[in-house]
Amino acid sequence: MIFRTRPTKHASIIVCGLALCLAACGGGSSSSSSVSTTVQPPVSTGPTWTVGVFENESLFKNFCATPRSGINPATNAAYPDKAGTTTQENFWLRSWSNRTYLWYNEITDLDPALYSDRLEYFGLLKTTRTTASGNPVDKFHFTAPTDEYQQSVSSGASVGYGTRIRLLQSSPPREIVVAYTEPSSPAERAGLLRGDRILEIDGEDAVNGANTDALNAGLFPATEGEAHTFVVRSVGSADTRTVTMNAQTVTSAPVRQSKLITRANGEKVGYVLFNSFGSSISEEALFDAFTDLQSENVSDLILDLRYNGGGFLDISSELAYMIAGDNAVNGRIYETLVFNDKYPSTNPVTNAALTPTPFHRTGQGFSVASGTPLPTLILPRVFILSTSSTCSASESLLNSLRGINVEVILIGTTTCGKPYGFYATDNCGETYFTIQFRGENDAGFGDYSDGFSPFESGVTVGEPVNGCVIDDDFTKALGDESEALLAASLEYIENGSCPAVSQAAKSEIAWGERPGDDPDDALSLMNDPRVRNRFLLGSSRILNAPVIDSE
Repeated sequence: MIFRTRPTKHASIIVCGLALCLAACGGGSSSSSSVSTTVQPPVSTGPTWTVGVFENESLFKNFCATPRSGINPATNAAYPDKAGTTTQENFWLRSWSNRTYLWYNEITDLDPALYSDRLEYFGLLKTTRTTASGNPVDKFHFTAPTDEYQQSVSSGASVGYGTRIRLLQSSPPREIVVAYTEPSSPAERAGLLRGDRILEIDGEDAVNGANTDALNAGLFPATEGEAHTFVVRSVGSADTRTVTMNAQTVTSAPVRQSKLITRANGEKVGYVLFNSFGSSISEEALFDAFTDLQSENVSDLILDLRYNGGGFLDISSELAYMIAGDNAVNGRIYETLVFNDKYPSTNPVTNAALTPTPFHRTGQGFSVASGTPLPTLILPRVFILSTSSTCSASESLLNSLRGINVEVILIGTTTCGKPYGFYATDNCGETYFTIQFRGENDAGFGDYSDGFSPFESGVTVGEPVNGCVIDDDFTKALGDESEALLAASLEYIENGSCPAVSQAAKSEIAWGERPGDDPDDALSLMNDPRVRNRFLLGSSRILNAPVIDSE
C-alpha cells in the first residue's frame, strides 16, 4: 500500500540522523627490565550518561537495535535506520523528551544504559504529578508500532472485528459491553449488537477470570485471521449465545450517521454521530455531512462525540468553523499552542515561530482539496453528546467554540480531560507520543485536565458546562430518538431544560475505566500496555500530518 499524506504547511517532525562518532582511546607501551606489556584500547560501550547533561538528540536518532530495511510506504523512500543499540534508542528518547516534553523538568533523569526495553524506559520519561481530583496529570503517555499508526491515520483501518468495546469496568467483576459495530465487519456478520455483554472469551470467564492475557488476546487480536470465540448476552435477556469471529483489517467510518430530525413546529435538527478526527478520511466525511445539513437549513445541531477520542487539530478547527460560520470566527483564533518554557515563541518541533491556529474556512488537503470552501451551519449553539471517551481534539472543539461565545450544551458525562497534544514521532519502527503542548482558546482558557462536566448541581468534577448529566444508554441503538443522550438533547431543545430525572452517571473514566478501577491491578485488562496504548491511540490530539519517516 502506498501511504499518501496530505499537502501540508507543517514541516516534517523528524530530525535527520547524524553519524554517531565514538573516539577510540590511544594505546601505548611501557617496559620494565625484559618484560613488555601492550595496553589495548578500551572497547567502546556507547554513549555515557551524566545526570542532567543532555546531548543533542540527533546524535542518536535512527540508530536502532533492530534496523528496518526496504522502502517506507509512508514516504516511498528507504528507511533511515542504521545499526545501533537499545541504549542509543534510549538516549534519543531521553534527549528528545528533555527538549520537547511539556513538563521536562519533572522527569527523573535515569541512566538509559540500565534499561534493555525501550518502551519500559520511555514509560518513565514523564511527570508523576496529579490533578486536583487525584488523577495523573499525564495519563496519555504511550507508543504504537509505526506501521500500525500509519495505517490507522491514513485510512482509519486496523486489525480487529469492527466493534467498539467499552470496558465499563476492567477489573473483576468486569463489565465488557459492545458499543457499536462497523458495517460489513466480522462483528456485524456475527450478529453482535450494541449493549451485548461479553461473558466468556475462548472458554475463559470474562467477568471474574484471572487469565487476563487470554481475555485481551481475544478482545484485541494482533493479526489478521485470528479466530476467537465469545459467549455474549443481549440487553434485557437472560439467555446467552456463542459467536466466533475471525480478525481482519477493518476500516472505521468516522461519520457513522448524519440525519435530520423534524420537530413538531417543522424546524429541522441535525444529528451527526462522529467517531474520530484521527484519519484523513474524516475531513471528507464531515464535508459531505455538513454540505447536506447546510442545504436543509437546520436550526439546531446535535453532535454525538461520545466515542470520539480526537485526532487532527486541523480537522477539528474545520468542524468548529462549519458549526459557527464566518461572523463568529472573524478576527478570532481556534487555539494557541503553549510549549515548555524553553520555547516561549518557537515551535520546538518545526522550529517555526509560534502563531495561533485559525478557524479553517477551507479544506486542508487531508481528503478535501486544499482551498475548497467549507459548508457552514452558522449556529449560535451546539449540543455535544459526551462520555469519558470524548477526548483531546473533541475537547479542543468544545473549548474553541466556547472561546468565541458559541453556546455549548453538554449532554452525557465528564469528558476525558486532555488539553494537551503532541507530534507523533517515529524512531526505529516505534511511534512515540509524549505531551509537548497544551491548547488555549481565544479567551485564553485551556485548564481542563479533569475534563468538561455537564453542570446541573453545584458539585462537579472538571470544568462545568451547561447541560445534563446522562449516562450512556446501551439499551437503544445510536441515533434512536429514545436513546437517553439523544432524547435529553431533543427535550432540551423543546423545553430549554434537562429531563425531570437525570440518570446517575456511572460511565467509564480514563482509558474506559470506572472510578476505583486500578490499571496497575494485575487483574485489570488495562494492565496490559498493548491494550492501554490502543485505547490511548484513540484519544489523540495530533498536530502533524501523518508523515512518519523522512531524511
